[in-house]
Amino acid sequence: MTAVARTLHRELAVELWEAARTRRPVPPLSVRHPRLDLADAYAIQSETRALELAGGARLAGLKIGATSEAIQKMFGIDHPDFGYLTDRMLLPDGVALDVRRFIAPKVEGEIAFRMARDLSGQSVTAQDVLDAATEVCPVLEVLDSRIEAWQIGLVDTVADNASSAAVVVGAGVSPETVDLAAARMVLLSGNAEYTGNGSAVMGHPAESVACLVRILAGFGSGISAGDLVLAGSWSAAVDLAAGHEVHASFGALGSVSMTTCDRDEACDRTAIGQR
Repeated sequence: MTAVARTLHRELAVELWEAARTRRPVPPLSVRHPRLDLADAYAIQSETRALELAGGARLAGLKIGATSEAIQKMFGIDHPDFGYLTDRMLLPDGVALDVRRFIAPKVEGEIAFRMARDLSGQSVTAQDVLDAATEVCPVLEVLDSRIEAWQIGLVDTVADNASSAAVVVGAGVSPETVDLAAARMVLLSGNAEYTGNGSAVMGHPAESVACLVRILAGFGSGISAGDLVLAGSWSAAVDLAAGHEVHASFGALGSVSMTTCDRDEACDRTAIGQR
């Protein structure tokens, strides 16, 4: 990588980092810098992660995104991507979320795996993931794009931490509780209802996580014990606005919920944004 490329990566990372804090989106990176490729995008993401860690955040896990046909169609993306999670992004079940902390938030329902041991390498399988997981948790992932009007391609969303902003985490259960591929989700947000099955996520959520491990192998890394790993959305993402009650039920896997607000007296000050 050239010094010029490293300088550009840092500059764009600072742009995205500042956009998240000021809630002022920036024009698409891929339009302003059409020569950026996927390697550049992950380099920008790495620089943004470094800024977060320098500010006191701690890494808490990973997410794989664009794993379902619904999400790929929604955002015009044809390749799974990944991003990082920090401790500041993780929120408790039932949280009141202040939507003023975001630019144009959306929410997805999915499950996450809590890992008991490290996983790495090109040969990791879905069964390896199930064997390594201590529990699976229902989650609501809050997406937000630091790119104007969600005008994103793969390079834009990867650079922007796969458009991840926060994760509401429900109680965990054993991965053996239910067939994860056959499990059904009902997501309620305001007056909208969305449904999905675990099989929408690359045939099985554990296969999605195995795919993530294989992608990470190309970067010389993997999943670590203790990580929370989001496996991908079970349906299309839903726009978030103040006054919504959001609830995702996964049958035997449990449920997770949150409310949204936009007034100090109504919002939980322990929610995202108090940094």
